[in-house]
Amino acid sequence: MALDPESQQLLDAMKAANRPAWHTLSPEAAREQYLALRGNAQGPRPDGVTVVNRSIQGPGGNIPLRFYRPERAASDARLPALVYAHGGGWVFGNLDSHDVLCAQLALDAGISVVAVDYRLAPEARFPGAFEDVVAALRWVASHGAAHGIDVQRLAIGGDSAGGNLAAAVSIWARDENGPKLRMQLLAYPVTDALARTESYKLFHQGYGLDAAAMEWFFDHYTPDEASRADWRVSPLRAQSLAGLPPALVITAGYDPLRDEGRAYAWRLQKDGTVADLVEFGGMMHGFLSSPMLLNGARRGAAICAGALREALVLRGQQ
Repeated sequence: MALDPESQQLLDAMKAANRPAWHTLSPEAAREQYLALRGNAQGPRPDGVTVVNRSIQGPGGNIPLRFYRPERAASDARLPALVYAHGGGWVFGNLDSHDVLCAQLALDAGISVVAVDYRLAPEARFPGAFEDVVAALRWVASHGAAHGIDVQRLAIGGDSAGGNLAAAVSIWARDENGPKLRMQLLAYPVTDALARTESYKLFHQGYGLDAAAMEWFFDHYTPDEASRADWRVSPLRAQSLAGLPPALVITAGYDPLRDEGRAYAWRLQKDGTVADLVEFGGMMHGFLSSPMLLNGARRGAAICAGALREALVLRGQQ
């Protein structure tokens, strides 16, 4: 499938800018560069969404959360909620980097979204990020009712490294008697930190996220290579993916992570968990969070919001 013309324009602009590659920078410099680019890519937050920031106590200190709620919802209504983990290779990203995507999902699905600002590597290596998302999900399930959330209708989601965390936390919730989840939303997730699939070879360089950057991310988050076989890092290697919440897996055709996203959706189905796989063949990794640059981002967000609305709102009324 051909590369989307807008994706090609984005690649051309990136090449012309000649910015340093992520893996050549320190984590601090990479974070600064990443956040400097987010404003133009995601644009302004859409109107019609109420946003509240707060923090909760986590295993490694305070965890900042951001709550999104459609303004049209009655003030006393308890809405279903998506707990969302942002992407950024476990090294960068925060509440602001995915602000527009979270707001758009809340608005279009008619739900609350709770974004989690989990600890980043290398300051907090594995399992720090995983533990923070677990803590956030548990807190929402225990305290969400006081914040206008229907704790019987919860989903978890994320993109890239956040998709990895969402997939792993879904497994944790099944095995540790955690909150019952209605859906998992996994956008171009990392699912196997050990294997290097054919898409790694096809798109190892020149398509935004590259193979060298992924190795840099893994080295910061999981410097102990033995830990990469742990299902909390590589959910594809979990003993079983049965009994998990229905999944929507989004992949991009020009993404080193494409094949492991496909493999995860197929393994979910093989193990008896309902999974839909939607591939945007002309898109690159990370496309959902760039609606000002890519029409594909807006289409993708609409598909995600529709799936969330079906799982949490429409089906939740049955």
